[in-house]
Amino acid sequence: MTGHKQGAHKSKESSKKTESSSHAHQKLRASDGNAHGKNKIVSTTAIEHPSSTGVIYVMDRAQEMGWTDGDKEWGNFGQGAPEVGHIEGAMDKPNTITMETREFEYAPVAGIPALRKAVADLYNARYRKDHDSKYAAENVCIVPGGRAGLTRVASILGEQNVGFFLPDYTAYEQLLTIFKRFVPIPTPLVNQNEFQITPDFLRTEVSQRGLGVVVCSNPANPTGRVVMGDEMKEWIEIAKEQHATLVLDEFYSSYIYTHGEEDIGKGVSAAQHIADVNKDPVIMVDGLTKNFRLPGWRVCWVVGPKDVISSMQAAGSFLDGGANHPLQQAAIPLLEPSRVDKDSAALQRHFKSKRDFVIKKLHELGLKARTPDATFYVWLDLSTLPEPLNNGLHFFEECLAEKVILVPGIFFDINPGRRRELFHSPFHHFVRLSFGPPMEQLERGLAGIGRVLKKHGVKAE
Repeated sequence: MTGHKQGAHKSKESSKKTESSSHAHQKLRASDGNAHGKNKIVSTTAIEHPSSTGVIYVMDRAQEMGWTDGDKEWGNFGQGAPEVGHIEGAMDKPNTITMETREFEYAPVAGIPALRKAVADLYNARYRKDHDSKYAAENVCIVPGGRAGLTRVASILGEQNVGFFLPDYTAYEQLLTIFKRFVPIPTPLVNQNEFQITPDFLRTEVSQRGLGVVVCSNPANPTGRVVMGDEMKEWIEIAKEQHATLVLDEFYSSYIYTHGEEDIGKGVSAAQHIADVNKDPVIMVDGLTKNFRLPGWRVCWVVGPKDVISSMQAAGSFLDGGANHPLQQAAIPLLEPSRVDKDSAALQRHFKSKRDFVIKKLHELGLKARTPDATFYVWLDLSTLPEPLNNGLHFFEECLAEKVILVPGIFFDINPGRRRELFHSPFHHFVRLSFGPPMEQLERGLAGIGRVLKKHGVKAE
């Protein structure tokens, strides 16, 4: 690609650049809650303005540039959600819900018993057929969204060193900031075997940093990596040996593209490798949002030992009060195991075809993209582009001008308390593209990226 060597070579001048040299970074810092240090508001000195998650900032900037939901001129690679319409081979989702009078009442804070049992039965059917230790309703807590589940988990953590890996889900930054009893400890994966977390690497991190808790997404957002099989079994053994707890965000557990045809539809979960559901220190968070393509329902769950779930129920009583009662009831038939298997097979075929399409087009544009094993994200490396296109935040602004939305890589550099400068983040040269939206949006987005490259004289080889 023309100009690539220019981007790959880092001069002494460019290495001295900071956020103040970048208009795109200054625009970010000027937005509410994103300044360095304290972010006091004007009306009262008692309140600090929290920063928005990276995706929210991205969508706010897109709206400022004229994007509206459903706009047929834009390509949206930004929103971390799957398409919600019908896909070939999948069961149709309900369009109407019939409610009983009792569903006008509050649901129990831990969720309605029938849904808790349905989640437990699903995990036993999909992941624990060969295990004597089975999940029961008491091992499940229903929560109003994945972030609510993770917040409940964070709220019950004691004085621990909490390890997390970079890059990872943007909302972890706020989650690891608001609770002060534990110490968040980051581990960058930029040179770690293409963002892969091997068991040996995990063991070293836990033992040398004294980690009492490890939080990560698996499959991983944004890299598309997945830990499964014997590697996940070893992760769990490491946690037990080192007296650590694994908190695994498994929201993409059905978006797996490494299966052979005979295994199409199978998910990936730590639940498959847990020996004792009430003793092994593993907490899993999942829900209807991604795998069931129902992000608007905000019905999710946490699965773990019974004493953990009891603690989460207590935390939910003052944090969020619980999930929507009618939608909990409506979710129960969707969790029937044979239905889930069929839907997962359709999902994997459909999203794999979109993944392959996006990767092929990016390569045709001369861009450097690793093919993800899971999720619906491409972690796109811009480092070979000429300056300033190799700056992910600048590339994002250039794409907005061509009606394309994507997420700069710096937002996945989890930075509790905004302690570090972002310009020299190891993910400064990355952006995340979502192939979650329908194909026509992906086509528009790729065409817009092509226009950005052409505008700057960058040609595919």
